[in-house]
Amino acid sequence: MKNYFTLFVIGLLFSSCVSSKIFNEIESRYAKLKLDHTTLEKENAQLIINYDSLRYHLGTLENENKQLGQSLATTSNTLANLQEAYTALEQNSSTALQESIEKNNGLLEQIQIKESELLADRNRLDSLKKELGDRIVRVEELEGLIAEKEQLMNALKNSLSEALLSFEGNGLSVVQKNGKVYVSMENKLLFQSGSWKVGPTGKDALKQLSAVLAANPEIAITIEGHTDTDPYVGNASLSGNWDLSAKRATEIVKILLKNKAIQPENLTAAGRGEYLPVASNKNTSGRAKNRRIEVILSPKLDKISDLLEAL
Repeated sequence: MKNYFTLFVIGLLFSSCVSSKIFNEIESRYAKLKLDHTTLEKENAQLIINYDSLRYHLGTLENENKQLGQSLATTSNTLANLQEAYTALEQNSSTALQESIEKNNGLLEQIQIKESELLADRNRLDSLKKELGDRIVRVEELEGLIAEKEQLMNALKNSLSEALLSFEGNGLSVVQKNGKVYVSMENKLLFQSGSWKVGPTGKDALKQLSAVLAANPEIAITIEGHTDTDPYVGNASLSGNWDLSAKRATEIVKILLKNKAIQPENLTAAGRGEYLPVASNKNTSGRAKNRRIEVILSPKLDKISDLLEAL
């Protein structure tokens, strides 16, 4: 369950990512949700222990109730005796009679108190059992949703790998990690140096990608542009690598949206500049790997978020 939770809560956070600042805030929330999920597992285990304890306590209460019934029968006999004594005492002493009446009333009061305590304990036990049952149902539903989302991401990764097979090894890779699917495309597959216009081969790859994305409307799509550390010296309308990476990400979004089946609200474009390298910028091969577009696919976790708030 812990892995399931980790995989899908992260995805929710990426569905609303629009800037690096929000992205960092979402990562913080993911860490908190992961911790909350671990806490919920511990609380669930403790609730099961409490439930077993309450069942044992219910048995004890039932035994006490039985004993109270026996005590009530005994008290009834005592009351009968007191009533007989009442007649005799009435003839002999009004003071003794009053004492007997007070004693009888005291016994009746004790019986009423015991019955009230037993009823209160039963009501409290019923309330705890209902609360525990409701929490167990929500946890089971949460586990089911997490498993469903994981299956969805596995199927998506397989579909993408199959659709983009001819491009793998040419600067394109499909990887599944942290509950998301990453499609990474090096710039050599998409752009000329300093340009954000996609070439024919890149458009072919994006067309195959868009067909898979269109078939999965429940997936949030983040397009991230990345550069190496070499300063940008191209078009004067761009101020540097960060602008270039954002421009390239936006261009990919425009091409994907040519597939009318893709919902625009599922797409987010982000420029990450040179600040998230995957290799060293000190050599040519490393810089080539850093110049890339990453398409990050994550499941929508609205239902999971609602369940977490209800726990």
